[in-house]
Amino acid sequence: MSFTYKGKTFLLNDQPFSLRSGAIHYFRIPKEYWYDRLLKLKECGFNCVETYVAWNLHEPTEGVFDFTGGLDIGKFLDTAKELGLYAIVRPGPYICAEWEAGGFPAWLLANDSVKLRCNAHVYLNKLEKYLRKTIEYIKPRLITNGGNVIMMQVENEYGSYGNDKTYLKRLVEIYRDAGADCLLFTCDGADLLQYFGGSIPEIPEFFNFGSREKENLRLLEKLRPGQPLVCSEFWCGWFDHWYDEHHTRNAEDVCKSIEEFLKNGYGFNFYMFAGGTNFGFMNGANYHLQKGGHCPTVTSYDYCAPLSECGDRTPVYYALRKLFEKYGIDVPKLTAAESVKKAYGKVEFTHSVSLGDALPHIGSTVFSPTPLYMEETGQSYGYIMYSTEIDGGFPVCDLILKGLNDRAIVFVNGKKLGVYQDVRSKENLKIDGTDEEKIKLDILVENMGRVNYGERITDKKGLRAASLWGQHLFGWNITNLPMNNLHKLNFSHKAKPSNKPTFYKGEFYADEPADTFIKPSGFEKGFILINGFNIGRYYNSAGPQKTLYIPAPLLKKGLNEVIVFDSDGTQSLDAELLDAPQLSEK
Repeated sequence: MSFTYKGKTFLLNDQPFSLRSGAIHYFRIPKEYWYDRLLKLKECGFNCVETYVAWNLHEPTEGVFDFTGGLDIGKFLDTAKELGLYAIVRPGPYICAEWEAGGFPAWLLANDSVKLRCNAHVYLNKLEKYLRKTIEYIKPRLITNGGNVIMMQVENEYGSYGNDKTYLKRLVEIYRDAGADCLLFTCDGADLLQYFGGSIPEIPEFFNFGSREKENLRLLEKLRPGQPLVCSEFWCGWFDHWYDEHHTRNAEDVCKSIEEFLKNGYGFNFYMFAGGTNFGFMNGANYHLQKGGHCPTVTSYDYCAPLSECGDRTPVYYALRKLFEKYGIDVPKLTAAESVKKAYGKVEFTHSVSLGDALPHIGSTVFSPTPLYMEETGQSYGYIMYSTEIDGGFPVCDLILKGLNDRAIVFVNGKKLGVYQDVRSKENLKIDGTDEEKIKLDILVENMGRVNYGERITDKKGLRAASLWGQHLFGWNITNLPMNNLHKLNFSHKAKPSNKPTFYKGEFYADEPADTFIKPSGFEKGFILINGFNIGRYYNSAGPQKTLYIPAPLLKKGLNEVIVFDSDGTQSLDAELLDAPQLSEK
């Protein structure tokens, strides 16, 4: 079997092939729902699925790989093949995707000598091991080996970051040496600077955009007259940041753009077809100085896609089916059912434990003269606590936190002094040591998501230094809180609202497992575990997202456990399970 091209036409086994692809990230969808999402892609009229591969998930610790369970990309691709879908795989090594650090593992950021995304030996050595291991799972599924993977992407939008052509050519060599003998391509934003920085003549180049399709594809045709014209990411919607509004786009506008592809025979990849969820701490972030600096992405990756976060068909889905039929595409009958949704009612929280009491059980502490970044202590995600003791007797002084790229909650002698959040905080916090003999200073820093796009992708988490009126503070106990061991918590107190960072344990009864959405309206900021699985973050005062998606496979018949960690303090313990999401303030 073969997949090639001649001029502007793709050829599948020497026959013309029209590419209608949709993006579904297997790592954002519970594996129990892969078949459902892929079937709905097929029944919408698409013939191909595209997915990124997240390096940080598959190699969470250097040299330790995981391609099992929800990370079994081979199973995902095989499921697509069973349904008659072809596949495009984009292993990066950088993927952007509004994903934590653009897919780079945190351990890669620990050493400043590792220069990312360039022809640097140490970096290339590490990424080659990852790529070779990943391609082991993809190689048997390549079209050249009788599988359904027709193309693979080299790097990702590289021209928006750099221009090291030697690096790109070396990546192609690694792909080929590892057995990726399918069609390879690069992709970039539709402008000349990105094109010249991110493309190489050896393989096709595609463009990413969400509008101005005529103009963008005319430019691609001018630059690459001898290859197919493809939008490798047609942005049908957009993602949300905390403090932002929920993005929407109507079906008419989307279909107007897609009709240009169909009329002219252009290939496209619909990004996203099913967005899914940034479970756990896997959301990425952007950096916009004019919007407050560090801007983390919310938990939902709904993206205003044809399938909603929970997999329901949207108006865009049905409009696309009609459009495809208009252009003579054989659209299958609808057989896939929507998932059952249930409103299980209120969650009853019965026990709690403060973070201070939990530290000996879930934290590991090291001493350092100066604060260390999270990566330098071997931690990847979650929270980190910096504690020191200083002599009192001084007047009011500014507390200066350096290297903080996220959000810190500061405590003085156990009492909350305030919150400092990157450049959103316009003034420094102030410490008054006048009447204090000793001051115990605790600084809780949350990794709210590493930057996934642009020059700041080497985004480190935690603190680099702290000072009072120019005097550096030395002698720190640094406690790692990855929050991946909460089974060790000892819930010894009756649950009640608290103004301190606290874990709350509750439960609800499910007569039958079904999709549901939890609304933690009485809480402020933190994350939630359902039966031990981290479903993601909430941030009520920031919005826009007000509920978190709980897929049915996470539930069991009978009692289900809910653990909420709230870092900011609660006025009430109200949380309710609804049968519909609330992704906006309204």
